[in-house]
Amino acid sequence: MSIRVVLTTTWSKAGWVIATRQRRHRSSALCSHHPSVRTIPAVRFSSDALGGSKFPPTLETVCSAVNQQVQAVMDYPKETQELNRNLYSQIEPYSSGFLKVSDIHTLYWEQSGNPSGYPVVFLHGGPGGGTTANNRQFFDPEFYRIILFDQRGAGKSTPHACLEENTTWELVSDIELLREHLQIPEWQVFGGSWGSTLALAYSQKHPDKVTGLILRGIFLLRKKELDWFYEGGAAAIFPDAWEPFRDFIPENERSCFIEAYHKRLNSTDAHTKLMAAKCWTTWETKTAHLIPNEETINRGNDDMFALAFARIENHFFVNKGFFPSDSHLLDNIDKIRHIKTIIVQGRYDVCCPMMSAWDLHKAWPEAEFIVVPDAGHSANEVGIAAELVAANEKLKNMIKEELLLEHFGDLIIKCVGTKSAYTDSGRNKFEHGEGIRT
Repeated sequence: MSIRVVLTTTWSKAGWVIATRQRRHRSSALCSHHPSVRTIPAVRFSSDALGGSKFPPTLETVCSAVNQQVQAVMDYPKETQELNRNLYSQIEPYSSGFLKVSDIHTLYWEQSGNPSGYPVVFLHGGPGGGTTANNRQFFDPEFYRIILFDQRGAGKSTPHACLEENTTWELVSDIELLREHLQIPEWQVFGGSWGSTLALAYSQKHPDKVTGLILRGIFLLRKKELDWFYEGGAAAIFPDAWEPFRDFIPENERSCFIEAYHKRLNSTDAHTKLMAAKCWTTWETKTAHLIPNEETINRGNDDMFALAFARIENHFFVNKGFFPSDSHLLDNIDKIRHIKTIIVQGRYDVCCPMMSAWDLHKAWPEAEFIVVPDAGHSANEVGIAAELVAANEKLKNMIKEELLLEHFGDLIIKCVGTKSAYTDSGRNKFEHGEGIRT
C-alpha cells in the first residue's frame, strides 16, 4: 500500500514549520479521524536546524526531518502501559434495529460505544442465551464500536424460541448479513461458551473478515463434552443440582438425557414444555459459576428466557451442532491460524471443561492461552471478566500499533518533487514525494 504525502513548509518567527498530510489508498475498518489514530504532527524546527537561513530548506532536509518524525510516531505504541482489567461503565446503545435474515427470522441488533470506533461483534452463548446490557462492558467504549445481536429465536429476535431454519451455518450466514448491513469491512469477534463455537465456525468460514478473536469457556460441541455435562460427568461435582434435572425424566428414559429432554421440549403440551425448559436451564445456571450465583440461577425462572435457552440449545445438541464431524472445528484451525487470538478459560469450568480449551490450545499454540485458576464458566466471574477486559485491551493496543504502521510504518519519503518559487509572504510549498510501504 502506498501513501501519498504532501509536505508543506511555512516560515514563522520561530523557524520553519513542516506539516504533512496523507491520503491512504485503501479503506480501513477504523476511520482515519478516529482519536486512536495519530496523524504525523507538524514539526517546528529552528532556522539553524534547517540550514541557518530564512530561505526555504531543501527537499532533502525536509524529507530527512519528516522521516525522523515518522519514526517517532512509529515508536509510540511500543511504550508499555498496564492493561485495564476493570469492566467499563454501563452504556446505552446509540442505534438499534431489526434485520430480516429469512422469511421466518428477524434479528435484533444494537450498536454502542464509538460510532467511528473499531468494530467488534459479541456472540452470545447458549445457543439461545441472548444478549444483556452488561455484555457491552467488556469493551472500551471510546475505542470500540460495539455490536451486539440476538441469534435466531433468542432474546428480542423473532419468532421467539423458534427452531425452524435455526442451524449453526444459518447463524454464520446471519453474522455476515449483519456485517454487510452495518457496512463494516472487517471486525474483531468476541465469543464465550457457545459463542466461542460460533466464533470459530464463523472465522473459519470467513477468515478474511476477522481481524482478531477473543474466545472464552471453549466449547467445541463434541460428543465427549455433551456426555460430560448431560450424561453424568458434571453430576459428580454438582449432585445437588443434578438430581432435579435427572428426576424430571422417568428412569426408563435416562439412557440419553438430551434425547429425553428433546421429546419434552417439543411437546404439544405447553406446561410440559415449560417445566422441561426450566429444569434444563436451571441445571446449567446452577453450575455456571465456581460459587453458585443467585442472579444467574434466577434466570432459569424466567419463562421466556428458559424456553428459548433450553429449546434452542437442545435442538443444536441433538443435531450435533450441525457439524459434518465431531472434530470439525479442530480440523479447520489452519484456516484461522494467522488470526490474532486470545483464549480465556476458567480452570474449574464445569459446563465447558478445560479439556476442550486444552485441545484447542494444542491444535493452535500460536493463540495466547490464559487459564484463570480460581474460576468456573461464567464470563461474569471476577477473574474471567478481568482477563476478558485485559484481552480486549491487548488487541486494542495491537490494533493501534498496526494502524500507525499502516499509516506511517516503513515510510520512505522520496524526494522527487520540485520546489515552487519562494513568495514574498514567506510561504513555500513543495510538490509531493511518494510514501511507499515496503
